[in-house]
Amino acid sequence: MMNEADLSLAEDLVKLAKQKGADEVDVRITSSRNFSTTVRKGEVEKISENEPHSLTLRVYKEKRGAVLFSSDFRRSALEKLVEDALERTSIVDPDPESGLPDPQDLAKQYAEDLDLWDPMVGDLPPEIKINLARAAEEAALSADPRITNTNGSTFGSAIYSVVLVNSLGFAGGYRGSSCYISMSAVADDADGKKQTDGWYSSKQHFNRLEKPEDIGRIAAERTLRKLGARKVKTQTVPVVWDQDTASDFLGILTRAISGGALYRGMTFLKGKEGELLAAPGVSILDDPLRPALPGSRPFDSEGVYSRRNEIFAQGVFNQFMFGTYTARKMQRRTTGNNDGPTNLYLEPGTATPQEIIKGVEQGLYLTDMIGFGENITTGDFSRGAVGMWIENGELAYPVTEINISADMRNMLANISQIGNDLEFRGSIAAPTFRMDGMVISGL
Repeated sequence: MMNEADLSLAEDLVKLAKQKGADEVDVRITSSRNFSTTVRKGEVEKISENEPHSLTLRVYKEKRGAVLFSSDFRRSALEKLVEDALERTSIVDPDPESGLPDPQDLAKQYAEDLDLWDPMVGDLPPEIKINLARAAEEAALSADPRITNTNGSTFGSAIYSVVLVNSLGFAGGYRGSSCYISMSAVADDADGKKQTDGWYSSKQHFNRLEKPEDIGRIAAERTLRKLGARKVKTQTVPVVWDQDTASDFLGILTRAISGGALYRGMTFLKGKEGELLAAPGVSILDDPLRPALPGSRPFDSEGVYSRRNEIFAQGVFNQFMFGTYTARKMQRRTTGNNDGPTNLYLEPGTATPQEIIKGVEQGLYLTDMIGFGENITTGDFSRGAVGMWIENGELAYPVTEINISADMRNMLANISQIGNDLEFRGSIAAPTFRMDGMVISGL
């Protein structure tokens, strides 16, 4: 269900811009109601509430484009916005590839119900949200006496609506909701060094969140397993990436598969479409039509219809992700990714994380990466790392002050086992996987 008032306003602005001389125009209006509260040591540390309502106007005249934004919805302000946008088109150079999408790419029909909306998210009273955050913190502090402090526990929620109208006849909208609980715990190491870690749950529906008691307990467990961390010697070993770090790796790869990176020549994947680059078990998909997930939506920010894109299929690199402009620049067709990835994920395998760890004689179970050290143009990869050392298929002890490094081409090719624990906590998700042949730099 779309916001009818915003739809009517967007339609009026499109007509006004056309009347004043625009060749093409679109109007996108977003509105939301956001809430977050942070509890620390049982006390409410912060409460934030806001209701942003904003409008994006794009106009094109003689292939000269301008984009303006406004949160002022008075009629006089919007009329001036249109005039300013048209005036700005006169001072920019024409670009033959600019403009609205091709009409055949627009979402003439789309799935209005992707299970994104839960009215309970907006209806929950603040005291319940505060108590949920407090319950997560209490669970962490009571899990073990070595948990001496926290960085706070937060409950956040949002309800939102999106409306888009353009001069090609497209008019559509949708609404959604999201909520999360996050918790960060602190413990003291033997030498007095603070160790911290956390856990979180994020869903579109309130009743699908993990229990706050479980979130607090897991946050405590993840913190405690860092106590007594050691260094290890430099060596080449398998690395088992947990869910979070596996998702982080996929996020890095996403930058290399964007149409913008290809257009600028800044990706190691340039010229590699159709080649077997990853291990045969690796399939990476982007699917905005999966219900009730963070990146789900019926059309992108240009009104292009959503579709499932296979980025890698059984190890073969199939395609980049394009919006209209980058697709035209590369003489391609948009993939409906003007906003970037939607629900991008590595297809799960059949092994449990425990089975993957059990198959490693000696290696690293990676739980966190530090800093920035990847180059998507060359494929070089190097990051600070934290995790657990694996000996004879068991997690033996925590390790710290190490780096992991490899070439991203080899990293993709050396994914030898993929877990069955895929879970979307964000719009990019991956299950646990094993990657062979990584260099651990330590002592």
